[in-house]
Amino acid sequence: MTLLNFTVGELLEKQVELYPDHEAVIYPELHLRKSYKAFNEMVNEAAKGFMALGIEKGENVAIWADNKPEWLTTQFATGKMGAVLVTVNTSYQASELHYLLEQSESTTLILAESYKGTSYIDILKKICPELEMAEKGMLQSKTLPNLKNIIVIGENTYSFAYNWNEVMQYGNIISEQMLLERKESLQVNDVINMQYTSGTTGFPKGVMLTHYNIVNNGKQIADCMELTSEDRLCIPVPFFHCFGCVLGVLAAVSKGTTMVLLEQFHPEKVLSAVSSERCTALHGVPTMFISELNHPNFKQYNLSSLRTGIMAGSTCPMEVMTNVMEKMGAKEITIAYGQTESSPVITQTKTDDPIELRVSTVGKPHPNVEVRVIIPGTDDDQEIGVPGELLTRGYHVMKGYYNNTAATNEVIDEHGWLHTGDLAVIHHNGYLEITGRMKDMIIRGGENIYPREIEEFLYQHPDVLDVQVVGVPDQKYGEEIMAWIILQEGKVHTAKDIQKFCYGKISKHKIPRYIEFVQEYPMTASGKIQKYKLKELALQQLQR
Repeated sequence: MTLLNFTVGELLEKQVELYPDHEAVIYPELHLRKSYKAFNEMVNEAAKGFMALGIEKGENVAIWADNKPEWLTTQFATGKMGAVLVTVNTSYQASELHYLLEQSESTTLILAESYKGTSYIDILKKICPELEMAEKGMLQSKTLPNLKNIIVIGENTYSFAYNWNEVMQYGNIISEQMLLERKESLQVNDVINMQYTSGTTGFPKGVMLTHYNIVNNGKQIADCMELTSEDRLCIPVPFFHCFGCVLGVLAAVSKGTTMVLLEQFHPEKVLSAVSSERCTALHGVPTMFISELNHPNFKQYNLSSLRTGIMAGSTCPMEVMTNVMEKMGAKEITIAYGQTESSPVITQTKTDDPIELRVSTVGKPHPNVEVRVIIPGTDDDQEIGVPGELLTRGYHVMKGYYNNTAATNEVIDEHGWLHTGDLAVIHHNGYLEITGRMKDMIIRGGENIYPREIEEFLYQHPDVLDVQVVGVPDQKYGEEIMAWIILQEGKVHTAKDIQKFCYGKISKHKIPRYIEFVQEYPMTASGKIQKYKLKELALQQLQR
């Protein structure tokens, strides 16, 4: 299959040529509707506004907000003027935000004023005390020396920040010709998107994705769903994650599909949006579909327009899949599998695959995507039907981790194969089944969580001597977090004490649900902690 040679900006402009008056963006709650032509005009103003602030091609621009119209506009505006969009998890607290801004060397931060009762402005002031004294565009922070511009989404004005509406007006300073010249200077293999993932080891790493990576992945995702300009896709998954900005937004725009958007996930708001806007497609992780199906007002909504969508992020239970197809009517819903490092989708089921294949496998590789299953620790191919480590190669593999060549070389070998760290089986029919993970990463409700990050944080507690974090099965979220803690001698704490220590300091979804206090860990003869034995103990505890 021929791959597209478009930048993110060109992908949008292609649809403006084909479907200028067709609805591109609908926010039912905000009473906002934009045609492809009108949305593109808004994007151009934002792109010129960013240029007016002096943001250059290749500069890193971080965005910390829920699924606001400004987020969507920024995705395509940076795609036209060449700044790299760095996506920030909405749940981040001070230490996580500081780490991301510092490691990414972002020069600009676009942020919402608050999210779910948490003041983003207060968090920013905590990590950047110089903010109060700063002038717009002139921030000088000792701990974040690269950060210069703050742009706030919202009605309020701040002396240290540009307001979003102000930036849009600054677009008048930049001519159409200047924007055109900037667009023409972009190459499809330029990095345009950076997402932080726990990846395979340690602290989050910035995955560098190019126009070529994400434009083509978005199109192939849309092909698997058989999306067209007649479809209307409801996107309640977060933009900061590949699920929102690639499987959702770029897949839709690659076909001229209408996007029906929610700023935050709420089961009844999803049902209402699908019903009122006659959506034909819906995305979500299994827990989202479960909460929609179990909502007390479920039967009040007419979902007969639904046809397809994607369920991804964690294992899709048979019962949930059956209910989504039968009770919600999404008979052609697909399953997708991948990781941020692969833009993200590697394999996907088709709209006409039997339900058994849609729940027992993750589909076949996309066109132009190679996969191998190897015997772990070797370069030898595993036999068909036997689990081994999944490797993938092709247009979709990231350019690397930002400022981290060593970590890049650990996961991409000299032949261009990305080592996923996942255990998989290739069946005789070519379908893949994911059987486990070589790495310790926990996937909770579609969110990647790396145990070491939580361990490092809990070590900061003055009474914690040692801590080991593992994932345990959970019906609602797929996995939950369990911490095994050895306390300093003579110290006594409850699980609630430890959880209280975490609140407001790390994201809620990273706070261990289960906490056990022990005197020692199971060890190997060489003194290594046997995490798999802790997992076994955890399962026994939970069963009791």
